[in-house]
Amino acid sequence: MWKYHNVEITPGKGFVDTNGVRHPSNWHIWSDEEKTKLGIKEIIPEAEPDSRLYSWTVDSDGKIQNKKARELDDSGSGESKVLGLKSKLIQSVKDQQGSLLSDTDWYIIRKADKGTAIPSNIQTWRDAIRTKATEMETAISDCSSIDDIAKLWLEVDIDGKKSGILYDWPSLGS
Repeated sequence: MWKYHNVEITPGKGFVDTNGVRHPSNWHIWSDEEKTKLGIKEIIPEAEPDSRLYSWTVDSDGKIQNKKARELDDSGSGESKVLGLKSKLIQSVKDQQGSLLSDTDWYIIRKADKGTAIPSNIQTWRDAIRTKATEMETAISDCSSIDDIAKLWLEVDIDGKKSGILYDWPSLGS
């Protein structure tokens, strides 16, 4: 991003300076000395923090301001209760677990209705989903800092090695 007198200017587009002089669209190829003399400066925005973990604002020069870690634990009570990050993540795990299991719920209904056996691979997978959800919820509950939470998200490196636990669900296969 480039700025001229706190106004963003775009390479490939001309601009008018404070004296009313129109500058060409190729101003970006000027030397650093020419840009500095005219008051053009390059602004390199800072990388934004993980929005799942932090709230923040960005100033006009792309600098991160007011970075604040999200609250881990719930606060307040009753109607004024505010869920903390851990409660929100646990609810997300429960929601995903329910969504995954719902795809095979018809086997359970068919068993209850007609007594037809549930295929073993389906039952094994459903049990694995529940076990994995419990592991995720325990890992979330055990966290005592934002850094602990950050380590929970599933990441796969270039060699395929996994780290983290969140949302690494077992697959059903065929």
